[in-house]
Amino acid sequence: MTRFLAHTTWTEHWKPTRRPLLAVPVGSCEQHGPHLPLDTDTRIAKALAESLAEKFDEGEVLVTPPLAISASGEHGGFPGTLSLGTEVFERVLVELVRSADWSAGVVLVNGHGGNRQAVYNAVRLLHSEQRRVLAWWPKVEGGDAHAGDTETSMMLALAPDLVRMHRAEVGNLEPLADLLDEMSTGGVRAVSPNGVLGDPTRATAAHGRTVLTRLSVDLVSKVDEWWV
Repeated sequence: MTRFLAHTTWTEHWKPTRRPLLAVPVGSCEQHGPHLPLDTDTRIAKALAESLAEKFDEGEVLVTPPLAISASGEHGGFPGTLSLGTEVFERVLVELVRSADWSAGVVLVNGHGGNRQAVYNAVRLLHSEQRRVLAWWPKVEGGDAHAGDTETSMMLALAPDLVRMHRAEVGNLEPLADLLDEMSTGGVRAVSPNGVLGDPTRATAAHGRTVLTRLSVDLVSKVDEWWV
């Protein structure tokens, strides 16, 4: 048995009494300052989805290939960013979940806040179609908004070889709520020339492991409550 859908064959899923729950890591390919890789959101979402699968009996929860390019228009002012846009990505989510009717349900393990509208719209439609889908979002109390202490710490815990700490710079430290209006018209670049919303220079792997553990516990709890 495996915890990854892509490692299975179709013949392992045709029995209605053994339908797995699918955990879909929803990430992005977008700038994360001068020090973090473009796939930061995807790596974090994938790690959390895998932690979910590990908490259930083998085969009960399967991690799908990640959705690694999503709606990242707000980061379009930075080279390297790829985006499908909100409307297209909403449709991607709808069709993906519809195609998974053979499963016990789908958990969208979200790693990129810029997908919130697309996910909300897709889940609302899918629920109206009586499909089993749960959208889970990470909530870090006191965490910064983008490429700051929180994400950098998690990446130091997950993939330290990809973190360029010697390039880490303090970004805009204003509360995200105060920046939303300007960001809605000019994107992240309008409020942060280096693409950082927070202070990554304080990041540590130990803090990252703590954050990941807390998020994993919350994810497992939410899924356990929903999947009855």
